[in-house]
Amino acid sequence: MQFYRNLTITQKRTVWAWGFLAVPILFYVIIRFYPTGNAMIISFQEWNLLGDRTWTGFDNYVTLVRDPVFWQVFGNTFMYLLLGTPISLVVSFVIAYHLDKVRFAHGFLRALYFLPFMTSAVAMAWVWRWFYQGVPIGLFNNALASVGIAQIEFLNSTTNALPAILAPAVWAGLGFQIIIFMAGLRAIPRSYYEAAQIDGVSSWTVLWEITLPLLRPTIVFIVVFSSIGFLRIFDHVFNMTTNNPGGPLNSTKPLVLMIYETAFASFDMGYAAAQTVVLFLVLLVVSLLQLRLLRDR
Repeated sequence: MQFYRNLTITQKRTVWAWGFLAVPILFYVIIRFYPTGNAMIISFQEWNLLGDRTWTGFDNYVTLVRDPVFWQVFGNTFMYLLLGTPISLVVSFVIAYHLDKVRFAHGFLRALYFLPFMTSAVAMAWVWRWFYQGVPIGLFNNALASVGIAQIEFLNSTTNALPAILAPAVWAGLGFQIIIFMAGLRAIPRSYYEAAQIDGVSSWTVLWEITLPLLRPTIVFIVVFSSIGFLRIFDHVFNMTTNNPGGPLNSTKPLVLMIYETAFASFDMGYAAAQTVVLFLVLLVVSLLQLRLLRDR
């Protein structure tokens, strides 16, 4: 205490600041950094959760490179990213852009769009799974049959299964993205729009020259956040393909589901850890590339 009393006001503020920062730092070291470092170590070992760990070097990574299923799953994961991110970005922006202009029941409509984001992903996946069932159970196939169109195998087709799972995943995240876009739109000073209106600028020019450039920080955040979500997609795939995890011929299996099965079905923790490290590196590289490409110049 004597030491603390002898400190200057600036030094005392520094002590208090580091004291408050120590809590989240300790949390991240114990909850985040330690498991990450431990997973990297396990990726160089052979371990079945029960026996002793055996050091195997790069054997798990060599197996990973030679595994054709891994490369198929790796491609599926990027398909979720390459399809889901731009679709969700465009749809959420269009909805937010027009919803921002609505004055009647604005709060109710905004809450309505946000509702899917608050809904349990498991419950949502099972509802959509019911939608995709064949006649006479499935909603979509019943609608197609009512107009004389043959039913579609949504979840049992190597062609249709991935888009069928991607649709509810995109829909579930729209609410959050719409709210963020609307916050970005509300942050743009109205003086820009008033000046453009006085000059007689068209609405398309206003959109491309004022709205979108000033929304760049919001777009960057949504793109990075959405990309991480699609690269880590799991709940929808796992629950919508319960009878055949990963869909027909692994056509919908993402990397997170492969990690889950390797770790808790095959009990090959070393191989699962190696897959986890690859996923971590993919998330890191994709996020850094997006931040670099979309940053303000």
